[in-house]
Amino acid sequence: MRKNSIKNTRVNEEVLRRLSEIIHGSIKDPRIHPMTSVVSVEVAPDLKTCKAYVSVLGDEQAQKDTLAGLRSAEGYIRRALAQSANLRHTPQITFIMDQSIAYGVNMSHLIDQINQKNQYKEESGSGSGDEVQKDDA
Repeated sequence: MRKNSIKNTRVNEEVLRRLSEIIHGSIKDPRIHPMTSVVSVEVAPDLKTCKAYVSVLGDEQAQKDTLAGLRSAEGYIRRALAQSANLRHTPQITFIMDQSIAYGVNMSHLIDQINQKNQYKEESGSGSGDEVQKDDA
């Protein structure tokens, strides 16, 4: 089975959905932040290993605690995945912190700040043409 095969894509989607359900519905560990989401899942073609990319909306300490809680619950999560998903082998899950959502929010915030500054400059009518020529140079 190739890595980009249709079967592998379906398995990735199913494992992603099941992991999200298990993390939000079954795990009672207080270290796991309530705003935890599974961003993506990469199951190996032989179905032996799985990388689960997890994002936590919170500070750095909440991210560390959530990752520690998920790693301590790997056995329970794997057993729950085996019961809910019909797979030949239940993969060994490795949780990896994904910063892409936080990065995207930060970039969006920076773009909004730049747009506000440009809008303020246009509204204030910065006046002389010298400033425009300085920007072009």
